[in-house]
Amino acid sequence: MRLPSQRDSNVSKGLLRLELLGCQIEQNKKQMMQYRIYLDDVRTPVDKDSWVIVRNYEQFVAKVTELGLENISTISLDHDLGDAAMQEYFGNVSPNYKLDYNNINEKTGMDCTKWLVNHFYEINPRRGEMSRFDRKSIPFVFPTVYVHSANPIGSANMMGYINNFLMNEGAPQTCVRVRIDHTMETIVE
Repeated sequence: MRLPSQRDSNVSKGLLRLELLGCQIEQNKKQMMQYRIYLDDVRTPVDKDSWVIVRNYEQFVAKVTELGLENISTISLDHDLGDAAMQEYFGNVSPNYKLDYNNINEKTGMDCTKWLVNHFYEINPRRGEMSRFDRKSIPFVFPTVYVHSANPIGSANMMGYINNFLMNEGAPQTCVRVRIDHTMETIVE
């Protein structure tokens, strides 16, 4: 039986360093990946491979939490995420240009918008205590948020909420309504 030599010990340390370096590289790759999230209950973007697609509030919250806000470059939001929201759209918004959230029993894109802003402050609690001037001196890490909803009132509500948040953070108000080429699918859960 051979006794471990200094050389064996150095080799083991070197292998351990390489293993740790490999883990760190993988972790850095994950941190550098930038994801795009597409929230919609029925639409699927044509270039679906470049988006992480979520269908409802629960999936949205879970995916943003899993990926980390700092790893998301873009979020595109739909407003009406279920049957009740669609009934409200066709029965009230479209003919009367009125939106009554009391008629919607499932979470909407507006709920996702509010959660997103609250989540930002949960992971950055000190920003809420800072002046706007001080906030400008610290990097602001937040995805670009777009709205692709056909619901004009819901879209305006979400854009206004995000843009007011951005303004209060001293950032440009960049949330706008966009059209993303998509297909319509019947989603079976």
